[in-house]
Amino acid sequence: MVCPYASPMQGSVTVHMAAPPRVVWDLVSDVTRIGEFSPETFEAEWVDGATGPEVGAHFRGHVKRNGIGPIYWTKCKVIHCEPERDFGFLVYALGSGTNTWRYQLTPKDGGTEVTESFKLTPLPLLRVYWTVLGKLRGRTNERGMQQTLERIKAIAEASAKA
Repeated sequence: MVCPYASPMQGSVTVHMAAPPRVVWDLVSDVTRIGEFSPETFEAEWVDGATGPEVGAHFRGHVKRNGIGPIYWTKCKVIHCEPERDFGFLVYALGSGTNTWRYQLTPKDGGTEVTESFKLTPLPLLRVYWTVLGKLRGRTNERGMQQTLERIKAIAEASAKA
């Protein structure tokens, strides 16, 4: 049986936030705050002279896979950076880009609709991984994205009210 997640190797979650795009943008594009939101990445820092979000900026994230381990650092490069609209980065492993994570912001109903997504690079090893574990990992990613966005929402909405 073919895993239903095997072909797309991607997923997304969307949450509406009662906060303007600039407030949400400040949260999603500040990688140093990811530890407040993500169930897996508990810290991140700009590296190689980068000090903030811009296309080409590098950072590294400290990950605790599935919230339990193993624990490792990942190197990342910002590939989408349109303030108040789109922030995305490519995660590197074993010398090549393996996964693109992205936050897309759309003004809607007096607030911001935020879509967090991931898309694996269709490398042969990742195709095998996704065929075997894709359904499980896809669900884990979706739960993690929902949790991340709900945490961002709480902070964004509290900031918007202040």
